Amino acid sequence: MPSITLASRNEQDTDRLGAALAARLTAGSVVALEGPLGAGKTRLVQGWAAALGIDPKDVSSPTFVLCHEHHGRLDLYHFDAYRAKGPAEFWDLGIDEYYDAGGIVVIEWASRVAECLPASRWEIAIDVVGPDERRFRITTVGDVDAAAMARLEKSYTSDTNRHTSP
Repeated sequence: MPSITLASRNEQDTDRLGAALAARLTAGSVVALEGPLGAGKTRLVQGWAAALGIDPKDVSSPTFVLCHEHHGRLDLYHFDAYRAKGPAEFWDLGIDEYYDAGGIVVIEWASRVAECLPASRWEIAIDVVGPDERRFRITTVGDVDAAAMARLEKSYTSDTNRHTSP
């Protein structure tokens, strides 16, 4: 499983990473997100929503409704498994239909419903390393285009350096 680790110094970096991800995700992509409360999972989703033509202000954590649907250049199906009572409840949401809907499926707290995840997916684990700093460990699983991850790393790194140059 190929993986990379990218650093974010602030919310603007996280937004740029979200935009860089949006450029690499294709119809049918599934992203499993992990990280503690307040790590920036929803902020990352807001960053790629903006790049998909979705107002980031419309993107919030779907903790209490389990799923928010957003329509843009690609549809974004934003799930939160934090309050899911288990895989059976998650299957009952019709997750497999969302996998086949041709949009991007993002699942926060994905490890809680690991049995429901498809064999091919992106996995992103967020580590809090400071008040505003985050580390994103990004892995591709299955037949996800591993070259897309290399392009992600290159574009994010060059974009972040461009925004922090004197």
